[in-house]
Amino acid sequence: MKFCGFDLVACRGFVFSVFPLVAATDGKAGDAAALFERVSQSIKVKKYSEALNDLNAAIGADPALSEAYWRRASVLRQLCRYEESEKSYKKFLEMKPGNSAAEKELSQLYQAQTAFDSSNSLFETGDFSKALEYIDKVVLIFSPACTKAKLLKARLLIASKEYSSAISETGYILKEEEDNLDALLLRGRAYYYLADHDVATRHYQKGLRLDPEHGELKKAYFGLKNLLKKTKSADDNASKGKLRLAVEEYKAAIALDPNHTAHNVNLHLGLCKVLVKLGRGKDAVISCTEVLEIDGDSVEGLTQRGEAKLLTEDWEGAVADLKSAYEKSPQDMNIREALMRAEKSLKLSQRKDWYKILGISKTASMSDIKKAYKKLALQWHPDKNVDNREEAEAKFREIAAAYEILGDEDKRTKYDRGEDIEEMGGMGGGGFNPFGGGQQFTFHFEGGFPGGEGGFPGGFGGFHF
Repeated sequence: MKFCGFDLVACRGFVFSVFPLVAATDGKAGDAAALFERVSQSIKVKKYSEALNDLNAAIGADPALSEAYWRRASVLRQLCRYEESEKSYKKFLEMKPGNSAAEKELSQLYQAQTAFDSSNSLFETGDFSKALEYIDKVVLIFSPACTKAKLLKARLLIASKEYSSAISETGYILKEEEDNLDALLLRGRAYYYLADHDVATRHYQKGLRLDPEHGELKKAYFGLKNLLKKTKSADDNASKGKLRLAVEEYKAAIALDPNHTAHNVNLHLGLCKVLVKLGRGKDAVISCTEVLEIDGDSVEGLTQRGEAKLLTEDWEGAVADLKSAYEKSPQDMNIREALMRAEKSLKLSQRKDWYKILGISKTASMSDIKKAYKKLALQWHPDKNVDNREEAEAKFREIAAAYEILGDEDKRTKYDRGEDIEEMGGMGGGGFNPFGGGQQFTFHFEGGFPGGEGGFPGGFGGFHF
């Protein structure tokens, strides 16, 4: 026959008195039956202390009542009071050696004890998943009435970031023992990590009303108050334009609990926005990336990182982020405008930098442009570079194309505005070849090139200055 103590949850309706009384043959059988019925009822309503008190009293009155030892051993195992349980099993087996059911339960006790110890050890080493496997064996099979096993499971669930499951687990404990301080602490902590701070606060406050000096509850409660205070201060300073102060306060708030991702995602986003406003693109990219590592679908995170990448001139990255944000929120015209800016910047970055080719600044005067062109044209004229003629021809074409754009006020203005000058034809379009087709191109400069008006001696392909 299976002993009901193996699984109280499945055997609540079982009445212990069906077991034959293996002692009390001196006329006390009726009293023993009533005792075991009362013990059975106490266990059914989870009044384990009352059951143990009755069993202890019965053993004190009649040390030969062997079944009382067995039942006491079972209750103690349910409560994971394993050392006491082991003594009671062994006492029963001394009185009734060879009882297979009791021997099986004693074996299960050792399994339960091993599973509990293994779970604790794995918790300490950070292997939460494996630890949960072991503690489930304790809670669901061997010792379903063990509160400390249930509390360990709740801690493991929180460590595994399974906060909703931790709330359920601690809820079962509080239903049976509403003033359990550890359960209140852990349940509050689970709500805290879900960023449900009001509910977390209520759990901490209830625990502190029961024990105002409870160290962990005090730390959790005042830590949460400090976090909310820092967060509000950072947000207020950001909204008031006190950006540098807001940066420091956001960082300080994040540092209070780096593991509080459900709340810190908002702190990182606030920090990112402020850094973008300050023009600190590189730092802003880091903060926005923190947002997206927590919430990869954050439209604001993508948008702000796109803006930050524009500041760092990562045009392709900016387009990618802003396009993703726009796809998630196509009705947002601000994102669309930012995406258009990014695409334009990317396009501009991919065209040739005529100023760089001539080695001049964007504020250079027309006189500076002409001087730079003349100098480079002389330097790279193919007739002067017979040993590297192909490279010189390519350079010379590029220099001439740059001057075609920048030497013309109208074209230069359009180029500076970002218009597609290259598509207008002429030298900027890539079709200009001062050496091909035997055609003669004439460039006029005031005063000509230094050293004469006839161009280069012997000319080059009909090309004259």
